[in-house]
Amino acid sequence: MDEMKDACGVFGCVAGGNWPSQLDVAQIIHLGLIGLQHRGQESAGIVTTDGESGKFRQKRGMGLVGSVFSEDDLLRLKGNLGIGHTRYSTQGVSDLVNIQPFTVETIHGLISVAHNGELVNAPALKKKLLLHGVGLSTTSDSELITQLLTHTPACGEPNGVNWVGRIQKLMTEALTAYSLVILHQDRIYAVRDPFGNRPLCIGKLVPAVAFTSNHTITDQDIDGWVVSSESCAFHAIGARYHREVLPGEIVELSKDGIRSCYIAERPEAKKSAFCIFEYVYFARPDSTFENQMVYTVRQRCGKQLALEAPVEADLISTVPESATPAAMAYAKHLQIPYMEVLSKNRYVGRTFIQPSIRLRQLGVAKKFGPLTENFRGKRIVLVDDSIVRGNTMGNIVRLLKSFGASEVHIRVASPPIKFPCYMGINIPTKEELIANQMPIEQIGWYFGADSLQYLSIEGLQKAVEEGIKDDKEQGHCIACLSGDYPVVPDW
Repeated sequence: MDEMKDACGVFGCVAGGNWPSQLDVAQIIHLGLIGLQHRGQESAGIVTTDGESGKFRQKRGMGLVGSVFSEDDLLRLKGNLGIGHTRYSTQGVSDLVNIQPFTVETIHGLISVAHNGELVNAPALKKKLLLHGVGLSTTSDSELITQLLTHTPACGEPNGVNWVGRIQKLMTEALTAYSLVILHQDRIYAVRDPFGNRPLCIGKLVPAVAFTSNHTITDQDIDGWVVSSESCAFHAIGARYHREVLPGEIVELSKDGIRSCYIAERPEAKKSAFCIFEYVYFARPDSTFENQMVYTVRQRCGKQLALEAPVEADLISTVPESATPAAMAYAKHLQIPYMEVLSKNRYVGRTFIQPSIRLRQLGVAKKFGPLTENFRGKRIVLVDDSIVRGNTMGNIVRLLKSFGASEVHIRVASPPIKFPCYMGINIPTKEELIANQMPIEQIGWYFGADSLQYLSIEGLQKAVEEGIKDDKEQGHCIACLSGDYPVVPDW
């Protein structure tokens, strides 16, 4: 994978039982965001409240989760419930003003919102707010959502505000793409857009003895509830996966438990459109979507790739490390040994210091070290999860051949990416995507590889849908592969 950026991560926690609770909500949210760090590395924020006073405590900052929050910060973020966010920018520049969660004051008290996704009709929604005299202080879609929620009148409850009604109204105006956690007073609302494009799931907080054993969980065992972009964030906090938030569903989380408030209908009886690239690349392999583990789906992609694009070789390897499950399954099916050929330097990060021309020319050598004894004089099949701009693969092929590989064949465990994403993933423009710059058969030659083949769209869909049983309404967004968008973007 090269040059495709992750989506954002959202997280929320509600303590259960009688308040005040002994549950350290801020610490739980902090660990949850660390579990979602792969979804965004630019900024992070946490907002907490005690659920009674109406006061919010918050800390937001630029950088990784571990560097934004100190121990003192977490001690100050007292509360029985709260939400958090880790961000990679899609709409809105990387700046302090765009850090989430967004908190605004309304006539009914403070509300805080964290958002993963991108609104396909953001320009029209922004114009609507501006025409109604609502000022915007950022360029983020997330502020648009927050202001739309507070601007929309939806009464009917004794206190004069119906937040479920406001969220329903938002869903009619913005069909996709968003997963939201909304904090107000003593409850959190977890929301997915009607197409379910971005992921969101719910977990139960249980005592350590129950989490680490086969102990049957009862209602008395539940210490609280959490909601997260991915279930991988549950492991470090002692939470058990409960279920996904359904496409178009509003789930209310409070100290009394969870309840489903509403499920929106999709227009024209369309299927849901969960982003298929969550399986291919974005999600952590230990996360669960649609009742199947991401790692298992990636293995099926590798097996399907072996069926569609076999090759004679001495060993199978991968570009570390998201393609490893696919590469191992590819090797197993073809009965060719799997062996690592590259050692990844995990301490190479972004830098604002531009290296000299000589160091730039070294390219991937600063990021990967060749394991030369594993491949010298051998034919290698290098499996990758996807290729976007194609800036990296050519350098890797040249590196391997310069250190003695006799042949390098590239196999990609997903189809060619030909179209940009308008729903929360920062895929480059159509012109920047290498699959649009030259015919597929020339891309391998461009990289200096002996051959190159991709998994077909049908093969990817088969690998994903094999683990989904008896759900005729379930579908997946493959817009970046086919150009068929579930909702036409309003750009």
